[in-house]
Amino acid sequence: MTKASGCEVELSKKPLHYQEALVSHANAELTPKARLRLARLIVDDHWAISEAAKMFMVSWPTAKRWAVRYAEHGPDAMGDRSSRPHSCPSKTPEKVMRQIVALRWRKRLGPVQIAGRLNMPASTVHAVLVRCRVNRLRYIDRVTGEPIRRYEHAYPGSMIHVDVTKFGNIPDGGGHRFVGRQQGRKNRAATPDKPRNAYHNPKMGTAYVHTVIDDNSRVAYAEICGDEKAVTAIGVLQRAVAWFATRGVTVERVLSDNGSAYRSHAWRDACAELDIKHKRTRPYRPQTNGKIERFHRTLGDGWAYARFYESEAARRAALPAWIHHYNHHRLHTAIGNKAPISRLNNLTGQYT
Repeated sequence: MTKASGCEVELSKKPLHYQEALVSHANAELTPKARLRLARLIVDDHWAISEAAKMFMVSWPTAKRWAVRYAEHGPDAMGDRSSRPHSCPSKTPEKVMRQIVALRWRKRLGPVQIAGRLNMPASTVHAVLVRCRVNRLRYIDRVTGEPIRRYEHAYPGSMIHVDVTKFGNIPDGGGHRFVGRQQGRKNRAATPDKPRNAYHNPKMGTAYVHTVIDDNSRVAYAEICGDEKAVTAIGVLQRAVAWFATRGVTVERVLSDNGSAYRSHAWRDACAELDIKHKRTRPYRPQTNGKIERFHRTLGDGWAYARFYESEAARRAALPAWIHHYNHHRLHTAIGNKAPISRLNNLTGQYT
């Protein structure tokens, strides 16, 4: 006989309720089945409590408790009951909790300041804030003071966000962010083939980055264009929809702000031709399109101003590689610290 089978024999010699207790929680003296057998021996078979307790290797009060519970409530009462008290006299009153939350929302005060105003311990205030999930200011909208309501569409393509962000073009030799303002002005003046302003300095122009991001997966698409007119935005939308289609994603809705390009009839007709439902954000409420607004900040930190570029052409040439890194390799905290492309589970050749 092997050692493993020997262990099984040793276990089989133990009482049945001991074997069942191995799969119960750590503090349980008896499992529900063993409690029921113990109670039936005492109540139905009229065993003495001390004898039944000795047989099941529990104390006399434990055996008595299960027998009484069985006699009063039947077999269904053999499970574990909640240890939560029926009343809690020291619990913070609801009125005080509302005052704490109101001060947090409207005044954005910390636990110590709120405790000073309400004449109560700061630890109690902090416990209330944690319970109400407003203990960190990042959970609260900066403008309205209301808790942030986050949403996410159920699957890729259910909604995409579109917008335009602008970056000033870099003069030859580098911009002032890296070479300083004095050298930056010299580089601007030395840049050829640029129109001049009233001070005879060249107008460097603007890079209009049209961005598209999927609401569910956070997969992004971006193009640098020369303007933000409707015809340009429509072209970007058409190419983005085709780009997503090659990755097995069918776009159903598009969310934009109230820019002139997105309010045009041409944009409306283009969405109808692509069989896409167009939605616009509430005026003066950029938080509705917050996913792409946050992507713009990541775009600026990770690509536009991440390193020194000797020219605007060098920065533009680096955009495709950065977009690939963002989609395939950069971990996104909003989707569980995974790369956005991981949510497109129907990619061609993904499992090969």
